[in-house]
Amino acid sequence: MQVIHGSGPCPTPMDPSVVTIGAYDGVHLGHQVVIGQVRQLAAARGLQTVVVTFDRHPATVVRPESAPRLLCDLDQKLELLAATGVDATYVIRFDAERAAETAEEFVDDVLVGCLSARAVVVGEDFHFGHKRGGDVALLHEMGATRGFTVEGLGLVGPDGVEAVENVSSTAIRKRLIDGDVAAAAALLGRPHEVRGTVEHGDKRGRELGFPTANLVIPDEIQLPADGIYAGWFERADGTVHATAMSLGHRPTFYDRPQGAPLLECNLLDFAGDLYGEAVKVRFVQRLRGEVRFDGVEPLVAQMQADVAQTRALLAT
Repeated sequence: MQVIHGSGPCPTPMDPSVVTIGAYDGVHLGHQVVIGQVRQLAAARGLQTVVVTFDRHPATVVRPESAPRLLCDLDQKLELLAATGVDATYVIRFDAERAAETAEEFVDDVLVGCLSARAVVVGEDFHFGHKRGGDVALLHEMGATRGFTVEGLGLVGPDGVEAVENVSSTAIRKRLIDGDVAAAAALLGRPHEVRGTVEHGDKRGRELGFPTANLVIPDEIQLPADGIYAGWFERADGTVHATAMSLGHRPTFYDRPQGAPLLECNLLDFAGDLYGEAVKVRFVQRLRGEVRFDGVEPLVAQMQADVAQTRALLAT
């Protein structure tokens, strides 16, 4: 997949294309249905496929006080888009200047001038441009004089067809906030993954007999609810290990929450130095909520049970 960064004037115009536009946060099953329509239409008309997306969520610029946390960072989003088989992704740098651009300017500069769009595929509730001034009706109107058709798609459900409950990034975030990572995975089409760097901690897990890799996760990434989880830990070299994870504020040791939640991963059947590694963690199942124990002994007993449940769940 070709990646084009639109941070300045348009590069050389591309070959005629079918284009879809959106934040594509998570590249979930609903997004994949849209991209499937793009690929099908492009194949029928002999055109290339292009996803237009943004280097950050537009809400972080236009309404930062209520901007959502992300289901994936830009690198992961590009990996997921590449896996869909599209020919190119056009990554727009979204800043105050871009936010002030009218919908008409966006169509002429990006869709027509840069991407040579012959067809545009978006959700039927799609809005774009300054103060969300553009919509599917405007795309139809402009397409009629600029040489592209428009297809507005209805909402899709987890089965890709029925919209009993639509698949959306918002719905997935809600499930993560509730701690229901299995339900989130059903909408994503894969376990929710976060990426971070292993840092030094206070060695408390090691003292209890459960050494952990402590991860620093960027603030803008959506984490699940505090609790204990079973999942997978992928190292920088690509090796994958089953892991029992604690996400939270360790109430047994601290009376009040201390800063952001801490993600601690106890890799099963692993011994080694992970400090400084950039790793990936995938949440498979929530085992329980975070609990304050009356001392170390009951905590250790519960941790042993958590590890045993993780083994059984992941069949390791």
